[in-house]
Amino acid sequence: MATTMNKPALAEIFGPTEGTALRIKQAALVALGIAALALCAKVQFFLPGNPVPVTLTTFGVLTIGAAYGARLGLVTVLGYLALGAMGASVFAGQEAGLTYFMGGTGGYLLGYALAAAALGHAARIGWDRNVALMALAMLIGNALIYVPGLLWLNGFAESWSQTLAWGLTPFLVGDALKLGLAALILPAVWKLVGKARG
Repeated sequence: MATTMNKPALAEIFGPTEGTALRIKQAALVALGIAALALCAKVQFFLPGNPVPVTLTTFGVLTIGAAYGARLGLVTVLGYLALGAMGASVFAGQEAGLTYFMGGTGGYLLGYALAAAALGHAARIGWDRNVALMALAMLIGNALIYVPGLLWLNGFAESWSQTLAWGLTPFLVGDALKLGLAALILPAVWKLVGKARG
């Protein structure tokens, strides 16, 4: 009998499901996901006096995590972070390498991995098929990005109020819009898949 823990992620229902062909598909998805995250990071702007840029990376991380599942989503985000750590220009701004991880955004980068795994788990239990549950999953994933991000950023600020002013409050409206969009996408795609298979 099927359990709620073995629902496929969206990426798992397309293409090969075993053997070498599956590994090739997974490698292609990881490469595509890393490229998408790098592109999301470059769509950015800085608020005056704020060391943390506004980007689409959160949207990309959460959507990839949900679409790929926990394992492949986490591998994709870790691959993205590893490329950045090795000096590839995949993060917001022109900086790269390990020194970038030591800047104000370092905690958020760690949060990306946590969020991708969480959204992948949410997909595994079927939350990506329901808008309300997907919105809740997105909120949880966003919190998993903010918590380590703010804890790390606080080391660069003079107070928690400054930390929140730098790393939270300027992004709430934009994040709400991004999360709303992301929460609608996966259930809509699942609905299309159901109609196509019906």
